[in-house]
Amino acid sequence: MNREEARAKAIELVSKMTVSEMASQLRYDSPAIERLGIPEYNWWNEGLHGFARSGTATGFPQAIGLGATFDEELLDEIGDVISTEARAKYNEYSKHEDRDIYKGLTIWSPNVNLFRDPRWGRGQETYGEDPYHIARLAIRFIHGLQEGKGPKADNAHMKTAACAKHFAVHSGPEAQRHHFDAKVSLKDLYETYLPQFEACVKEAGVESVMGAYNRTNGEPCCAHSYLMGKVLLAEWGFEGHFVSDCWAIRDFHENHKVTSDPVESAALALEQGCDLNCGCTYLSLDQGLKEGKIDEELVRRSAIKLFTARYLLGLFEENEYDSIPYEKVECAEHLAVAKKACEESIVMLKNDGILPVDRSKVKTIGVIGPNADSRAALEGNYFGTSSEYITPLAGLIHGADGIRILYSEGADLFKNRPDNLARPFNRLSEAAAVCEHSDLVILCLGLDATIEGEEGDTGNQFASGDKIDLDLPESQRKLVETVIKSGTPFVVCMLTGSAMDMRFAEENASAILQCWYPGPRGGDTIADIIYGKLNPSGKLPVTIYKSVEDVPEFTDYSMKGRTYRYIETEPLYPFGFGLGYSKTKVDSAEIAGRDESGVKIKVKASNMGDYAAREVLQVYIKTDSEYETLNARLAAFKSIEIPASADTEVTIEVPLTAFTTVDNEGCRKVHAAAADFFVGFGQPDKRTEELYGVSSIEIKAVPAEG
Repeated sequence: MNREEARAKAIELVSKMTVSEMASQLRYDSPAIERLGIPEYNWWNEGLHGFARSGTATGFPQAIGLGATFDEELLDEIGDVISTEARAKYNEYSKHEDRDIYKGLTIWSPNVNLFRDPRWGRGQETYGEDPYHIARLAIRFIHGLQEGKGPKADNAHMKTAACAKHFAVHSGPEAQRHHFDAKVSLKDLYETYLPQFEACVKEAGVESVMGAYNRTNGEPCCAHSYLMGKVLLAEWGFEGHFVSDCWAIRDFHENHKVTSDPVESAALALEQGCDLNCGCTYLSLDQGLKEGKIDEELVRRSAIKLFTARYLLGLFEENEYDSIPYEKVECAEHLAVAKKACEESIVMLKNDGILPVDRSKVKTIGVIGPNADSRAALEGNYFGTSSEYITPLAGLIHGADGIRILYSEGADLFKNRPDNLARPFNRLSEAAAVCEHSDLVILCLGLDATIEGEEGDTGNQFASGDKIDLDLPESQRKLVETVIKSGTPFVVCMLTGSAMDMRFAEENASAILQCWYPGPRGGDTIADIIYGKLNPSGKLPVTIYKSVEDVPEFTDYSMKGRTYRYIETEPLYPFGFGLGYSKTKVDSAEIAGRDESGVKIKVKASNMGDYAAREVLQVYIKTDSEYETLNARLAAFKSIEIPASADTEVTIEVPLTAFTTVDNEGCRKVHAAAADFFVGFGQPDKRTEELYGVSSIEIKAVPAEG
């Protein structure tokens, strides 16, 4: 069903409603209108990295881990899996008249905010710190959610409705989000904070957009005349519906102080185009209508948009997805996609040759750390329930094949004592003993969603979800000291959703694996890498800084000094970097053609190792525009396969939009005469070259036009 047909049906249905009935449908928990045969519908559902908060579902690595795959096709597959399971569950729930929260087909994902500061607790929900990279992955994820596999038939319904959030200029601090005003220049707005949203709207056709809690340049984001009226509707031609973040409209009068009461807040949001209220402020619509403070036509406008979405989903008629059976939930096919995602997400940052494990030398492995056997460290936030959880400890035991495994938790995640009657750090002696009796230690450190996440998550210093710095909690720092002191070689497995200060690991560990929150069965994949059954292939979607001192003040939304595009110091590990067990390199790159879609580059790459490699070919650009970013920026990427001890030739296309830059007035166009391209498996910066031992191939002075 196309939008025009769905809208016509919505107009007809809404015309039969009283204004009070229309207003009731603008809440996330829309009640039934029995006289018109309209069942209740709850719009609130989540599917960030698996169908979430609705019981059993296939679980994937947290979104930041999906960002580390740099695999567009994989994101499409994941979106399809999530939408299939959403339909399977919706079909079953509907039979049982269960229309509760997290049971609908409007998925409030993906989170396409830019991870501009590693302290932001919700950064784990994003794909990383680069707007182009985020956009390419989000487009394919949305396609999988809304259309599923294969070409969509002309008369097909939408499979599920995706939502791009949080619009816009939103990335912490969590503790201030209900009253914070993010100040941003027009250049940063159009260069950094908006491109991924524009791609979701104009290229992916995302059905909904969710506003942010904060203000941006003075206006609350869920009633922003510039962002919503000028940009989203006028410039981008958005035809879907706009939803507030949860209870964000209440912040208008309670925290932002731009209105005086709920009626004024509801009126302001509705006037600026907020169709759906996640929260309770739109309960005031009836009062506002009676008092003449709210225009009935605005209520009708939003009701039509919302029922257009419901018709697009086929909620009032039989559709092609009604036959998806419950057995699709966590089926073998879906679990295979999750396994592939986990395999492609883990980033090897260092390896002095200790990995893969040499079974002729390593007879006993000590597995130590608070995240070694933690279910929470597999999940991240916004997750579903798995029928099985495999922690790193369990995975290493599964694959031991004669190697003795010793285990010690060693430390609590953040408390100084896991046992109240014991002395502080009372597990360190056990960890020391395990080190002494092991040939190799796998040290599983990091965080979980109780100490980095959304405001209200428990366990962190301020109950805000953000980190105050990039250090591990003291309990884990003490554990690290104990392991280093033992002299036993060790591998760090870092399970986090963000970059940490890992100078201790760079200086002392034999190898480092950035595992993110790898998903319910991630422990087997971590073990497969350690034992050499799998060649790691993930690339960093964020910069790992040396310390918090290299990051600007958290509330400063200027991009100066932030992310790989504007960093002024040398990172510990750069965006786009990731090692494998095989030495790979780009041997040559040359322009192979140009048409209306982009510049085509023919690339020859080789693999000098014994492992077949999945690599991520990356093209960076630096134009001669005066408005160019400080450092070369990502212009194209492609997941490629290179057989062991062989080479391959591939073609990668750089879109012509890569030649554009954004001026100080926010105008994006071609301001350059030419650009230099850099082709490799990472950035063209000195630190990446130092870590890889090879440099990118440079193609100089490519004309911007012609």
